[in-house]
Amino acid sequence: MENNRSGLRLGARLTHRQTALAITAALAWCAESRAQQAPQYKMEVGAGVGLCSYFGDFNGSVLKGQQPWVAAVFRRTFTPHTALKAVVGWGKAKGSSANADTHYEAYKDAPHTFDRQLYEVSAAFEYNFWPYGTGKEYRGAKRLTPFVWAGVGCTVAGGGETTATAALPIGAGVKYKVAERLNIAVEWGARFTLSDKIDLAEDPYGIQSKGLFKNTDGYATLMATITYSFAPKCPTCLNDKD
Repeated sequence: MENNRSGLRLGARLTHRQTALAITAALAWCAESRAQQAPQYKMEVGAGVGLCSYFGDFNGSVLKGQQPWVAAVFRRTFTPHTALKAVVGWGKAKGSSANADTHYEAYKDAPHTFDRQLYEVSAAFEYNFWPYGTGKEYRGAKRLTPFVWAGVGCTVAGGGETTATAALPIGAGVKYKVAERLNIAVEWGARFTLSDKIDLAEDPYGIQSKGLFKNTDGYATLMATITYSFAPKCPTCLNDKD
C-alpha cells in the first residue's frame, strides 16, 4: 500500500515537472515568435546631404575646398549584413593653382582656376559589421552598426570642358535604425577617377606617368543620409530569398 502511495507521489511530481517544462517551452516559442513578428524589408530609398572636396594636382587634402553635395540613395538589402547601394549625386569641385602647395611654373603669372559641377551615378556593395535591424525582425540584430562599401561608378564633370570618366568609390560609415522603417547614416567616401581633367588641367607637372590611377583626380564626400524601408519580405516563407 505504501509503495502504491510512493508511486503516485512520484508520478505526480513527474507530471508537474513535465507540465512546467511544456509551459516554459511554449513561452519561449511565443517570445521567439514575437521577436520575429516585425518584417524584414528588402528596399530603402532616401536622400543625403553633405560636403564634397576635390583632390588632385591643386589640392592634396580632402579637408580643403569643401563644396556642397546632395544625393539620392537607393538600397537593396539582401541580409542583415549585406546590401547593394545605388547613388545618384551632385556636387562641386572648385580650386586654384594659387592655393596649391606645389609651385607650377606654367601658372606663376596667371593662376589656373576651375569651378566644376560633378554628376555621379554609382553602385556599391555594403557590408555591415553587425547584423542590422531592430532586433524584432532578426534575432541578434543591432540598431547601430558600422559598415564599409566599395563599388564602381561614372562621374561627369561640367562647367567648361565636359569630362566623363569611370570611378572607383570606396568608403565607410555608421548607420542607425531609428524605427522599423526609418534609417539614418553618416558616411565618408572617396572616388578615385580615371581622369586627370576634373580640374581642367591635364598633367600640369609635364611628366608622363603610367598606371591606372597615377596622376588622376578624384573627390571625397562626407554625407548624412535618411532612408525609408519598404517592400517587406514574405513573413510566412521560410526560404524567402526575394
